[in-house]
Amino acid sequence: MPAKSAEPTAPKILIVGGGYAGFYTAWKLEKHLANGEAEVTLVDPLPYMTYQPFLPEVVAGSIEARHAVVSHRRHLRKTKIVAGRVLTVEHKKKTATIEYAGIKGGKKFKYDQVIVTAGAVSRTFPIPGVADQAIGLKNIEEATEVRNRILVNFDKAANMSAGAERDRLLTFVVVGGGFAGIEAFAEMRSLASYLLRYYPTLTFDDVHFHLIEAMGRIMPEVSAKTADWVVANLDQRGAKVHLNTQLLSAVGGKLELSSGESFESDVIVWTAGVMAHPYVRNTDLHVEDRGRLAAHPSLRCVDAEGNIVPDAWTAGDVSAVPDLSGFGVGGFCVPNAQHAVRQGKLLAKNVVASLRGEGVKDYFHKPLGAVAGLGIGVGVFQYKKLGITGLLAWFMHRGYHGLAIPTWERKIRVFTGWVFNFLLRRDIVSTAANKLPRLSFETWAAKSKK
Repeated sequence: MPAKSAEPTAPKILIVGGGYAGFYTAWKLEKHLANGEAEVTLVDPLPYMTYQPFLPEVVAGSIEARHAVVSHRRHLRKTKIVAGRVLTVEHKKKTATIEYAGIKGGKKFKYDQVIVTAGAVSRTFPIPGVADQAIGLKNIEEATEVRNRILVNFDKAANMSAGAERDRLLTFVVVGGGFAGIEAFAEMRSLASYLLRYYPTLTFDDVHFHLIEAMGRIMPEVSAKTADWVVANLDQRGAKVHLNTQLLSAVGGKLELSSGESFESDVIVWTAGVMAHPYVRNTDLHVEDRGRLAAHPSLRCVDAEGNIVPDAWTAGDVSAVPDLSGFGVGGFCVPNAQHAVRQGKLLAKNVVASLRGEGVKDYFHKPLGAVAGLGIGVGVFQYKKLGITGLLAWFMHRGYHGLAIPTWERKIRVFTGWVFNFLLRRDIVSTAANKLPRLSFETWAAKSKK
């Protein structure tokens, strides 16, 4: 009797990275794939997707840190979630090496389709002191740390007499005048102003805020008129914006600027750019000059000659996706949430179409405008020539992002938090002590006598 042929197994889809693009791709694959049509595995060292537009509000205490992230395991019910890192991808062999959390050494993983959505990391320059003193604002841990530092510094400064050390503790610096930098800067200022009511020994004039921007204007996504309004508003709130100014050194927390100014700070937040995750150089997929995976408009990877690489896909900040709308920079989509989310949704549809032998679609998206929150009751909105500032724009910011964060569970938590903050006022508790969770126990634990 002839042996029975083995039943074909479902194709394996590997998603590298669970940020915007990776999460949305997995989420929508669960919707579009039929039962048993494919097996999807998502690998990420973190158990959640971070909704980065909310990080400034996490710093300010307007949003609970846990509510600005979306759990992979809770919301990706049909996807195999792997806590770990993809060390290498050998696409010619369709093999990835995965380092599983808690297990030493990498293990081989065979796949049929790979989706690389590893995201971006902070891009810095070889400025003395930055690597030692600054902190980024790309993830929830960084946002929480910035908030804790502000609160702890207020506690320390309240015990001191006026002088250099107190000035250092109460001087806060942001480097980078893009959307992320301006929102963080404004929310930090908003938090500091709010805190003063609880510190009778400190005054408004004791607290200093500086934003350093190398270009001649901030927020290139908005009109010059809107950008000027933001600078003027911040100046009225005691937050100085240094335009056409470069940071030359931050050694020991002493900032030296190209303008000749110098001051010391204990909190330096770096938001002056991002770059594709360097991990992509550990793959045999083609990386273009700026370190991003080269992509076709259909979100398929391409080789150095522009030929499509079968069964390899990419999206989000790690990719160089041509912007067919004409609104891109250098002909490519800019690294922002609007593109990452929409690319993830289309990527899922295209992967399913390719599995079924159907045609795939090119990515095309015109920007919906730009909106930013600048502290309680202050915001800006820009769409083409239409610019809105103040309270209305702030409501538009909260409405847009409150609805944009994925899953109704998270939307409800965010909106409910805003309501309770309005009724009960913002929380000012620092959680800095969680960095030493065993300190109290170790201090008082009985030691054995030898």
